Amino acid sequence: MKILKNILVGFLVSFIGSIPLGYLNIVGFEIYIKTGLKTTISFLFGVIAVEFWVIYFSLLFANQLIKNKKLIRFIEGFSVLFMFILAYIFYSNSKSENLNSSIFSDYTNYPFWLGIILSSSNFIQIPFWTSWNLYLLNGNFIEISKSKKYFYVLGTIFGTFIGMVTLILSLSYVTDQTDFLAKYLMKVIIPVVFVALGIYQGIKFYRKYSV
Repeated sequence: MKILKNILVGFLVSFIGSIPLGYLNIVGFEIYIKTGLKTTISFLFGVIAVEFWVIYFSLLFANQLIKNKKLIRFIEGFSVLFMFILAYIFYSNSKSENLNSSIFSDYTNYPFWLGIILSSSNFIQIPFWTSWNLYLLNGNFIEISKSKKYFYVLGTIFGTFIGMVTLILSLSYVTDQTDFLAKYLMKVIIPVVFVALGIYQGIKFYRKYSV
């Protein structure tokens, strides 16, 4: 029963956390519309391969990580900058003369490794999972003795995979049905979303560390 609970809790937290429009979802969507589902799944396997270890080690060392204020501050500051970098990348790619080009077209022959690289750059997942793991442990929502922690981690990466596939396919369906989104999603809406996220995270960062 505890094993099943670990899997379900991990799945639920990770599924909900993967639904918001993060950059890995956007890259996955870009890969999907350019190369298809098979390549996208390979990319997602690379993403969750990294996430497995991030969740596992943040689960083991949650208390130590949350106390490392300098590390958390660096991660949060870098994440603000990264949002603006991504906004520029997507905007500049939309101006490319080759409309069939992909942002990562040179790397889609190796989608698994692209997923590894980009997921490794997603530093914000460290405080995200550290905070969630502490909350779940302190609330006795999960049990991590012996092998039970592995079932929790497997539940989380399965939740991430299903959540990302759901969002990518939903975005594809919506853009297919809406000419406006098909025309402006990648070259206007997505860059604006990243700029907004960067501003939002920047304000939070300033308020948190300016005192």
